Amino acid sequence: MLHPQVSAAAALRMRPSAEVLAADPLTQVRFVREAMEAANEAECGPAFPLPVVADFEASGVPCRLYATGAGLPVVVYVHGGGWAYGSIETFDRFCRRIAHRSGCAVVSVGYRLTPEHPFPAAHSDVEAVLAYLRKEGADLGLDPSRIAIAGDSAGGQIATVVARRQRDAATPLDHQVLIYPALDPLCASESYAELGEYGLDKASMQLAWSAYVPDPALRFTPDVAPLATPDLSGMPPTLIITAEYDVLRDEGADYADALVTAGVPVVHTCYAQMNHGFARKLAVIDAARAAADQIAAVLRSALTF
Repeated sequence: MLHPQVSAAAALRMRPSAEVLAADPLTQVRFVREAMEAANEAECGPAFPLPVVADFEASGVPCRLYATGAGLPVVVYVHGGGWAYGSIETFDRFCRRIAHRSGCAVVSVGYRLTPEHPFPAAHSDVEAVLAYLRKEGADLGLDPSRIAIAGDSAGGQIATVVARRQRDAATPLDHQVLIYPALDPLCASESYAELGEYGLDKASMQLAWSAYVPDPALRFTPDVAPLATPDLSGMPPTLIITAEYDVLRDEGADYADALVTAGVPVVHTCYAQMNHGFARKLAVIDAARAAADQIAAVLRSALTF
């Protein structure tokens, strides 16, 4: 049974009018972006004050740094939103909580969105940020020798692809956190058939994948479909969070199993009664705060040595 807090949270978001639903796809995308921004305070709560909250550019990519001190390890955060929605601002409260509870600095990345900037723009932006932090992180008061990556939904897909590419480049990351990651362009797992009336469905995910990677031939390469990666050994230790009432639940579980098979240390937690997108809604969902604190504890253990 879906938790009542999830239903209450859903009521906070503006719904599209018939006019918007009949409009062109880009107009619909812009409506969702605006609705997400408008509901941010109600869903996520007020901004928790931190000693350091600073906007900067990393090789031209907008970022926001959250820190409680100097010389801290770094968590690069890649927000979700179907590769088309979300922003630094809509994940601001979540990143503040992670930084406060983990003892790590968090760098939130404002990567380019689809449909204006399809694959591989987002991946290139995140990789550019990592390269910048390795080179210039000390000047920002960070310890670039200890870096993890984290992301939710589409951001989880970007995060784990970038982590695999960092492994291949012999610059491995220390940890990865994947929150209900979108990993299967086929949308073929059993949870798609079982679920679909809880905020995310197969049709919307198929549209998201096709907008993100317009060329079908690219959708099943390892840079797009992490489950197609032939060798996952050497990937960083991983925390995967999934939600019981999320169509992406099973692909997250499948990826956890694949990493374990490859010898990667994995913790996989499925949050009962939750749906897709719950983790950032700190103001209205108790499990969101629990998930953020679990993530912070794992990152603290992995990076603050």
